[in-house]
Formats: sequence, structure tokens, C-alpha cells
Amino acid sequence: MFYGLNKLIKNLLPKRLFYRGLLIVIVPVVVLQITISLVFFDSLWIKSNKGMTKSLVSEIVTIIDIYNNESEYNKKIVTELYNKNFRFSVRFLDNEKLPDIKVERWFSPMDRTLRRELKLKFNDYWFNTIAYEEVVDLRIKFRDGVLQIFFPKDRVQPSSFRIFALWITFPAFFMIAIAIIFLKNQTRPITKLAEASEKFGKGEKIEEFRPSGALEIRKAGLEFDKMRERISRHLNQRSEMLSGISHDLRTPLTRIKLQLAMITDTKLSKKLSLNVDEMEKMLNEYLHFSSTKAKDKTETFNISELMEEIILKYENSNIFLSTKPRIYFDGRKNLITRCINNLLDNSLKYANKIEINLEKENTNLLISISDDGPGVPETEYKNIIKPFYKIDKSRSETKSSVGLGLAISSDIIKSHGGDIVFNKSHLGGLKVKIFLPV
Repeated sequence: MFYGLNKLIKNLLPKRLFYRGLLIVIVPVVVLQITISLVFFDSLWIKSNKGMTKSLVSEIVTIIDIYNNESEYNKKIVTELYNKNFRFSVRFLDNEKLPDIKVERWFSPMDRTLRRELKLKFNDYWFNTIAYEEVVDLRIKFRDGVLQIFFPKDRVQPSSFRIFALWITFPAFFMIAIAIIFLKNQTRPITKLAEASEKFGKGEKIEEFRPSGALEIRKAGLEFDKMRERISRHLNQRSEMLSGISHDLRTPLTRIKLQLAMITDTKLSKKLSLNVDEMEKMLNEYLHFSSTKAKDKTETFNISELMEEIILKYENSNIFLSTKPRIYFDGRKNLITRCINNLLDNSLKYANKIEINLEKENTNLLISISDDGPGVPETEYKNIIKPFYKIDKSRSETKSSVGLGLAISSDIIKSHGGDIVFNKSHLGGLKVKIFLPV
């Protein structure tokens, strides 16, 4: 029970830190304002309204008693005094009836209180509180006619209500607005840190990152910056080391090629040249795999057009593409091109027919490449993305491959925050599914 309730509360709560912090500020303010409003409304406004209405009804009863017992001359004098001192407007409408249309508002405290007090004193009455902005029209059945009384609304409604409502709501909204500004300033450094981490995780170059905000957030930013510098320094050292290895290995390979050209045994020379070429290709592939990808900048491009351009260069009628036009993606275009080329080259070595499907699903971009080749055993799915790994059976019977194509493709996809999955194709071969966040 408690687990289900806890899960329900978590689902209802906002996911972002800014809105959670805002909720922490708003809820106490709103609860406090509601509590104060209810206390004021119950103890002050309603009781004041009730007392004022009772006093008003008593004055009206007095007027009716005067109309019942006094002479016409005295009635006129008393009516003038009431109109002058109590801001009443009293007149007798002979041979008039009460209106049939009820205009009382059930949700209005003023209408409810007035109706309750009048019901205790009179049997037949009618009033309208909305016909006029500042006065109430009250009519009471009297003898053969109607006694019509106009009195100001402030006689039954405290004037402090609107002032109280204004002063209780305005500061609340003002404080919430200030809280939003402060929370924005506090969450902005966290957002910047997350953006910098995302860029660095994808291998992009971070132009400028300055830790800011609260002490804890600033400390996390400083530690991230130190970590980034250490990793960048390590990558640069690795690149420089690989450049040195490349230079050192190419020189002896060149000398070996020259020496092979001088061998008179053509058959032996050709066999050794193939081994040297394979070694050189392996070296080049290894350097490509290990080199940093920070030089390529992220850009927005039409990946549908890119796929069509890639397939067009192969000039192969057995490659089929299914996609929708104008699907845009934010990434490094050259690396995505290289990834697709590696996957297609790998499929073309073993398959005759290739089907490519490109579609956008919610927040993911899905690319699937299916072929009719011999396929890969399910137990080898995790191994084929390892550098220099070759399957000893169907898909490794070629010397032109050094086992880096799928490893490079997987590295490119994961550097974009995506994932690559292998399944059995409906054509009978291998199906490669690529997920990229949009």
C-alpha cells in the first residue's frame, strides 16, 4: 500500500529540479494564504456582515412600524430623516406586486445573509443586489402595495474585504515571482554543468565553462573541469603517441616495400607484399579508431538526404532505402557518414540484398540495416563490436577486414548518446538497429 502511494506521489511530482524547488516555495505560501483567508472570512467578514445586516433589517422593521402607526405627516418627516441620516431611499408603490423573477445569488455571502435575516422578519419580500453597482433594491409587501427601499451595499458588506483580498494576494504573487527569479539563478549553473557534461561525453569541444552558483554546485563544476582537463590531456598524449607510432612504423614498412621490389622471386615478393599491405591497412584503421573526434563540430543536417547520398555512391540496385523526407538530426555529419559506410561495407562483403529503414519515433531516431547474409550467432552479438575481433566462421573468411568496422560504428553511435543493437534479420542475415536521441 505504502509502496503504491509513494509511487503515485512520485509520478505526480514534477521531474525537474526548478519546478520541485518552486513547489517547495509555493505550497507553504498558498496554504498560509488560504488559512489566513478562511480565518478572516469566517471570524471577521461573515460575522461583520451578519451584524451589519441585522442592524439594517432592524431599521427597515422600524420604518414599517412607523408606516403602520404614524400619520402621513409623521411618515414623511421620518422618511426624510432616514433618507438623510441612513442614506435610505424609501417610497411606497401603491397597487404594485413583487417581481416574479428571482435574482438572488446562491454563492454570494451578502445575498445569503440578507435573505436569512429578512426571512426572520418578513413573509413576502424581494431584493436585487446586481441591478445597481452601489445600492441594493429591496421590496417588501406592505398592505395593498410594495414598500421599495434603496440602501447602499456597504451597509451590509464590509468595505475592507476588497482591500484585504488585494493585500493578501499581491504579496503572495510578488514573493512567488521573486522565488522564481532566485530559483532560476540557482538551477542555471546545474543546467550549464549538465550541458557541458553532455557535450564532453559526446566528444564535443567545450568552448567556455565557468563554475558558478552555490558553493556545492561550484565545487561540482570545478571538479568536473579538473576531470575534463585530465581526460583531455590523456587523449592528447594518446594522439601524440599514436602519431609517433605511425611515423615510426611507416618508415620500416616503406623500406620493406623497397626491398620486396628488389626480390627476383615474383611469387614470394607478391605474397610478402600482401602481408605488408594488410599490416599497413591495419595500422591506418587502428589510427582512425583511436584518434579523437573532437575536431568535428555538431551541426543540424537532414539525415534523410545524407542516407540517400551515401546509398547513391554505392551504385548498387540491391540496396533499398525506406525513409521520410526532411528528418533532421543534431550531430557530427562526417562521423555519421563513416558509421553508415562501415555498416554497409560490412554487409556488402557477405550479403546480396540490403534493406535500410529510417524513421523517427518520439524522441529517438531509428536506423535499421538488414541483409540476407549468413548472419551472426546470437552469442557473438556482444563480441563483434570489440576492436580487432573476428568471428572464426562465416564472416571472417576475408583478409581485407581487420575487425574494426563495427567497433568504430559502435563508438560513433555511443559518442552521440545513442545505442547499437544486433538482431536476426527478416531476410535471414544480420539486422543492425541504431538508436539516436533527437
